[in-house]
Amino acid sequence: MENTISTAKDAVTNAYVNMFGILGAMEDLCELSRDAKALLPRQPLTVCFAINKGPAVRLTFSQEGCAVAPGAGRCDIKLPFSSAAKFNAVIDGTATPIPSKGFAKIGFLLKNFTELTKLLESFLRASDLTDAEFFNASTTIMFYLIAQAVTQIGNHDAIGRFSASNVVDGTVVLSIADGPKAALSFKDHVVSCSRQIPKDFNALMEFTNMRLARDLFDGKVSALACVGRGLIVMKGNLGMLDNVNRILDRVAAYLA
Repeated sequence: MENTISTAKDAVTNAYVNMFGILGAMEDLCELSRDAKALLPRQPLTVCFAINKGPAVRLTFSQEGCAVAPGAGRCDIKLPFSSAAKFNAVIDGTATPIPSKGFAKIGFLLKNFTELTKLLESFLRASDLTDAEFFNASTTIMFYLIAQAVTQIGNHDAIGRFSASNVVDGTVVLSIADGPKAALSFKDHVVSCSRQIPKDFNALMEFTNMRLARDLFDGKVSALACVGRGLIVMKGNLGMLDNVNRILDRVAAYLA
């Protein structure tokens, strides 16, 4: 991902990446982090983020973890945003959201949820990866975040949509050997992401180990060089893989 085509990003695509990538990563954080589990409420509580004429997502926190669902609906706390830019400002930490519902439960938002976002940032921006458990959790969270970012960029970013338009219907599997896996499915040039890997797929991009994947995510090694050395396995429809790689090149612009 170090060979970024362009550093430009648009607010709408950024909002989709933030909503389903960054906020969506709460699901993995609450599963993999003991500190996150300690912040979960005793009774289920749903927080809804909704952009006017744009995407919405519901995060349901409980002792079981965090469940992420697209779209607005029943919730305990609702955070509406008049534009993608205003939502992005909240995710960037430069603005404070104002709930339209759930003032009685605002304590969770101000304390527990805020602490969860800080914890998530510590996993995504980690510099000390010497602890094996933390390293594996951090890399897994980042892997699924990147897979979701590819999906949103392929559907909403101008350059990403162009690449997706050149992908035939089918499925590309992204994988870390003995680690997390995600299936990127293309149908009529629209991308969807799933953790359920189909028995039959059209192409595979697999990193040989978690350390290699993390070094690639952090831009410390060249993907092209790793392919040449056999550290990244690429099989199947090369045209699909080429265009997925082009979308991957855009991820750094949105997650920088």
